[in-house]
Amino acid sequence: MTENPSDFDVLRRTPLGRSVKYPQRLDAKLLYPIPRAAGRARLGLKDVLPFYGEDRWRAYEISWLDRRGKPEVAMAEFTVPANSPALIESKSLKLYLNSWSGERVDNASTLTAQIAEDLSSTAGAKVRVQLRGRDKFSVLRLESPLGCSLDDQPVDILVYGPPQPTLLHCQRDECVEEMVYSNLFRCNCPVTGQPDWATVCITYRGPRLDRAGLLAYLVSFREYAGFHEECVERIFLDLLRVSQPQELQVAAFFTRRGGLDINPLRCLHETSQVGFPRLPRQ
Repeated sequence: MTENPSDFDVLRRTPLGRSVKYPQRLDAKLLYPIPRAAGRARLGLKDVLPFYGEDRWRAYEISWLDRRGKPEVAMAEFTVPANSPALIESKSLKLYLNSWSGERVDNASTLTAQIAEDLSSTAGAKVRVQLRGRDKFSVLRLESPLGCSLDDQPVDILVYGPPQPTLLHCQRDECVEEMVYSNLFRCNCPVTGQPDWATVCITYRGPRLDRAGLLAYLVSFREYAGFHEECVERIFLDLLRVSQPQELQVAAFFTRRGGLDINPLRCLHETSQVGFPRLPRQ
């Protein structure tokens, strides 16, 4: 499917595509929405989505001042529903979070409520915010992805972009339920061209997927320009078309950039959503 160059020309006018001075005072107007409709139109999606899910952002660079002027720091998780009209442009979120650094705040609850209000307004849907202060840092743990790794498959890789769903094959006479993952996923930011790295985890119940072909397909995103969320939705749709599974979930755990990691998840049934572990590369 071809991309519309004018879409990316518009995106290059966002904060992500420009040199921007870091703010000294809080400013919610820094947040920049990117309508999901354009990316989904390229995938052939219309109003009724064939999936459920959410985008889980983790932020590691949050600081503000208490009432005495002493800095506080925290980590946060922001959960944006997949059916929100817009996603939030990542650099604008970083700029917005940094604009809190000179603000005096009564307590963390006040901060959490204001961030939730500002992000929800930008995304056009309710965004959940969970703040973890310094006293909670010690309970954070790294986990390994569940299931079987695809990465040792003996496969010749010939395609690095654009994504090639023709590489996907399944055995329709054999129904399985399994979880597989790959640490070899890479795509590129459509605005800056910078690489984005991720572990992609796939859980499904249906015709057995050919693992070598699945790995070659995931690697075919290597030179592809697409936002994290769009890449996950493209993988989900390609798998859905090829194997028509009874259950399907695709999640990508991207490595941190600019103090943020983004983790989109899409699933066939709303009740099948699972938690978001923090993987070793995050």
